[in-house]
Amino acid sequence: MKNIRIIAGAMLALCAAAAHAASTWPSQPIRLIVPYPAGGSVDNLARLLAPTLGQKLGQPIVIENKAGASGTIGVDATVRATPDGSTFGFGVPGAISGLPHVMKMPYDVAGIQYVSLVARIPMVFTVNPAMPEKTLPEFIAAARANPGKYNYGSAGNVTTPHLAGELLKQETHIDIMHVPYKGASPAITALLGNEVQMFPGDASAVLAFIKAGKLRALAVGSSTRFEGLPDVPTARELGYPSVLVESNYGIIAPTGTPPDIVNRMSQAIGESLRDPQLRQKMIDQGAVPQATTPDAYRQLMAAESTKWGEVIRRGKLGLQ
Repeated sequence: MKNIRIIAGAMLALCAAAAHAASTWPSQPIRLIVPYPAGGSVDNLARLLAPTLGQKLGQPIVIENKAGASGTIGVDATVRATPDGSTFGFGVPGAISGLPHVMKMPYDVAGIQYVSLVARIPMVFTVNPAMPEKTLPEFIAAARANPGKYNYGSAGNVTTPHLAGELLKQETHIDIMHVPYKGASPAITALLGNEVQMFPGDASAVLAFIKAGKLRALAVGSSTRFEGLPDVPTARELGYPSVLVESNYGIIAPTGTPPDIVNRMSQAIGESLRDPQLRQKMIDQGAVPQATTPDAYRQLMAAESTKWGEVIRRGKLGLQ
């Protein structure tokens, strides 16, 4: 009986502490963990969002880059941080909806505390302008006529570009080889040097090269045309309705963060993304701003995990 009273007292104390933290939140600068290196597309997205979000919350947002292991180190650091509202992190698709199908994760994916989606970044299927194929159907026809001759680069095994190329293979029944690189930048360099024939990359990674005429965009993988590339058709428009590929980036919180803090952060993100200047800056960098409720973000990533898990199983993909 005494033990029960002790446990009950401890639980009440924890609840009271959580309620106090929520009522005074935020009372200090907020750390935002980015699971990729500084200067990349996710880091740029975070640094665009931070000033406006900080203004909405009345506290500065401090970016902390924790790169490594395809985003899993940063996600793990976020999930395990003290759940007092002082730490949040960017949720990245590979570490949530791709890699868990091929390796044991250091965190419980099902227990991730979602806050809000921040942006969808459409995948763009690109080729070197020297290639004779000027449209996605032309590329598919050429690859079908030359099995095993064409290849595509990716940012690494089981990254979104890898899964995008595999999805294209499965949906169009073409035989193209996958060549993994250590990130999007070396994959783009390989495409510019004709080492690979195609690269499905985040719009944020390839947009500047396309606008400079250094890469040719064949199609975007979003359900509708991307505002930053209005003349580039979707794969759906071109007759490939199942080739839908977007990278979904959002904010997650440490496990156990009080619901009131989670909801208030979610609302602040939504308010920030309604700012016209911020929205345009994100579009200019290849992103489609979009806020959600915590539950909607969770459902989105669950659906993405199911989708990519099936692609991984059909393609027998792995890390090697």
